[in-house]
Amino acid sequence: MAKREAKNPEEMSFLDHLEDLRWHLIRSTLAIVIAGAVAFIAKDFIFGILFGPKDPNFITYRVLCNIASSMGMDESFCFTEIPFRIQSRQMAGQFSAHIWTSITAGFIVAFPYVLYEFWRFISPALHANEKKASKGFIFIASFLFFLGVLFGYYVISPLSINFLGTYQVSEEVFNDIDLSSYFGLVRASSLACGVIFELPIIMFLLTKIGLVTPEILRKYRKFALVGVLIISALITPPDIASQIIVAIPVMILYEVSIYISAFVIRKERKKEKSIAKN
Repeated sequence: MAKREAKNPEEMSFLDHLEDLRWHLIRSTLAIVIAGAVAFIAKDFIFGILFGPKDPNFITYRVLCNIASSMGMDESFCFTEIPFRIQSRQMAGQFSAHIWTSITAGFIVAFPYVLYEFWRFISPALHANEKKASKGFIFIASFLFFLGVLFGYYVISPLSINFLGTYQVSEEVFNDIDLSSYFGLVRASSLACGVIFELPIIMFLLTKIGLVTPEILRKYRKFALVGVLIISALITPPDIASQIIVAIPVMILYEVSIYISAFVIRKERKKEKSIAKN
């Protein structure tokens, strides 16, 4: 295959940019497929991890039980069993769960490379000083994403699974959880938290293009807190302790975003003063 020649971004037409974007998307998709194929082969390892939150000896339950006991609280966080079974009621249910779980795992593993391709696409449009200031973009964004995925897996998933799996409207109804429903909850919790933990990066970009300022973030801090508490109430069991466990890290990220936004604004103002002097 002939080697594609690098073009000056200023000389590229709209169709050239679309062609360039197409190749970045192809390489990103290929990386996800390769990582997903490895996850597909490592079935026992992947599914052993995903069934972890169903085990009453899961590390999250043990930590919460120890904390509750040390604080003299009741044993609502101490579990001896999680009384529900996981079943597959569709002919292709297990195979479908295997495929989608492998794709999700592939995306998570390949996320840094996907970011790298995104960075390669936008970097030609950046100035030299902007490229220098954004050197750690891929590392920081990947770290926050992985941190969010772990938070979703070790905190959101077990709290949700324990509450929803043991909830009963009547003793006449027994919980037989469908395989796709169980894995869907774990996947959604992990990926959603991965995206939420990108909040500082998102605020950095929004500040750079002038849509957000630290003043706006401080002004709407109370509304953000209410929003976070509402989201926490929706994705966790209806008790104050679980909601606080989820809300605290998100609010910390919000406060970090304020400092990041303020830092970007200061840098922009220094740059404007420097240009004005020259």
